[in-house]
Amino acid sequence: METDGGGRGERRPENKRHHGRGERLAGQGPSTPRDCYRDLSDCGLVSFPDGVFKMIRSCTDNIHKISLANNQIKALSNKFFVTFTQLREVDLQGNVLSTLPEAVGNMEHLVSINLSKNKLTVFPERLTDVSSLQHISVEGNQITELPMEKLSLMPSLRSLDVRCNPLTADAVSFSHHFTLLT
Repeated sequence: METDGGGRGERRPENKRHHGRGERLAGQGPSTPRDCYRDLSDCGLVSFPDGVFKMIRSCTDNIHKISLANNQIKALSNKFFVTFTQLREVDLQGNVLSTLPEAVGNMEHLVSINLSKNKLTVFPERLTDVSSLQHISVEGNQITELPMEKLSLMPSLRSLDVRCNPLTADAVSFSHHFTLLT
């Protein structure tokens, strides 16, 4: 079984070694760019590797976008959101997440989060505490209710994609200032 370097065996054994995109983890070139993007999509991950926390701890303030799309991640720890406090975009689509940790509500700079095609049955209400959030996608989950009153109080929210969820009619009937994709 391949591991993440932390010795915990956090990749699924049937996947091949990652095909290059994740190699940007240690920076690009001799110095880390000012605005970093980390792409760990399609890696067969079942959790966020502890080894990555150790490898990039000195430059986490420069990481503004992370993609963990199309893995098999079941849960993210509070440590993920506590470590990457400067994130502006997080792409978690195509995993098997059923919840988000409480710490996501403390992300002061988060502008966009993609939670499409996961296993969410309840809208992650801690997202409504993130005043900077402009775009939320929970398309293709199993969410039946939305906290529309709380969502309507989000000052920066511009779009909420809830397509392909079994929402009740009452869930989307609230007046709002953002684009609701249903």
